[in-house]
Amino acid sequence: MNTPNKITLIRLLLIPVIIFFYLAEFIPYGRLVSAILFIIACLTDFLDGYLARKNNQVTTLGKFFDSIADKILIMTGLILIVAVPVLGHPAVRVEWLGVTCAIVILAREFIISALRQIAASKGKVLAADMGGKVKATIQFIVISIYMIFAFVETEFLAEINTTAVTVVRFVLMVLLIATTIFTVYTGAGYLIRNRFVFKEENKNNKIENN
Repeated sequence: MNTPNKITLIRLLLIPVIIFFYLAEFIPYGRLVSAILFIIACLTDFLDGYLARKNNQVTTLGKFFDSIADKILIMTGLILIVAVPVLGHPAVRVEWLGVTCAIVILAREFIISALRQIAASKGKVLAADMGGKVKATIQFIVISIYMIFAFVETEFLAEINTTAVTVVRFVLMVLLIATTIFTVYTGAGYLIRNRFVFKEENKNNKIENN
């Protein structure tokens, strides 16, 4: 296993630690630790890709491994901020909005993963495009902000002006909606650009039927 893949593995190993500290309310500033670890895990995504390209260590395994690690990390962050109560409520307000956005984002990731599996079955590897990388960066940033806000609510809510908290929640809600829309947009573009995967399959089916 080369160095970039080892870094990707570290990202995967950080996930259960992130979950532990986010849920461990008995640990002082646990959610802050979780948010910091989440940000570190996100940064490893850029580091492993940079090292792979710099040292000419880009491999098929690395592309697959990196994609899986990214999706699991995003899924973990979304589930934590949507499902885990902060002072009796999820960090994402309104609750139904957070659930809807999470489902849409995760559905997009599963659809793209399925497309890549179909391509892989035909001996082709579909690498992430620039839109996907920008999408992942935005998701990482927004989830990180939500996790930090969850920490602030848990530790300092009593000292924060209610109006200010309401404004912050509204801004976060808008960011999550915008992230969801952009996620769907990049996913649709990726499907359109790689539609040849389905066309080739249809062509093969016609030949077999004849």
